[in-house]
Amino acid sequence: DKEVRAIFLRLFAQLFQGYRSCLQLIRIHAEPVIHFHKAAFLGQRGLIENDFLTKVLNGMAFAGFVSERGPPFRTCDLFDELVAFEVERIKAEEGNPPKMIKHVRELAEQLFKNENPNPHIAFQKVPRPTEGSHLRVHILPFPRINECRVQELLQEGLARSQGAPPATRGDKKCVVPAGPPVGMFICS
Repeated sequence: DKEVRAIFLRLFAQLFQGYRSCLQLIRIHAEPVIHFHKAAFLGQRGLIENDFLTKVLNGMAFAGFVSERGPPFRTCDLFDELVAFEVERIKAEEGNPPKMIKHVRELAEQLFKNENPNPHIAFQKVPRPTEGSHLRVHILPFPRINECRVQELLQEGLARSQGAPPATRGDKKCVVPAGPPVGMFICS
């Protein structure tokens, strides 16, 4: 799952490389408006005739992307780092599948770490019972629960969680790195 997401993360980072240099902050309204200059983005990349990218940029999803990721001061994430700092690496890996796969696996690992900040708290999947398992005679009845032992386990868990670092990390806002300008990514 994470590797598929990492592949899409790379794809969108490649597709939108340099998008920040085409953002314009308009301050004539009470609330500043962020505008994306589509013609400049397509023109500088030599993709004016590209129907797919034009449709992507005209879509509602991209408008939401610009409004969410347009502000110059917000919480940064893995996508911002890819777009700003990994441009050359992604270009270099285009002809080398083993390096590309290695990078995808690294990204997948980072995605997993972002979603699971406390790796020691892992949830195990319980397999589904097989069909007809409820008809078996040799199944023993469920044992009685020892209430004292349950309370002890709860108290131990609470004591451990109070000493552990918080499960959620505080999102710190920072200046979003702009990355290289769009003109650097002329595509054929």
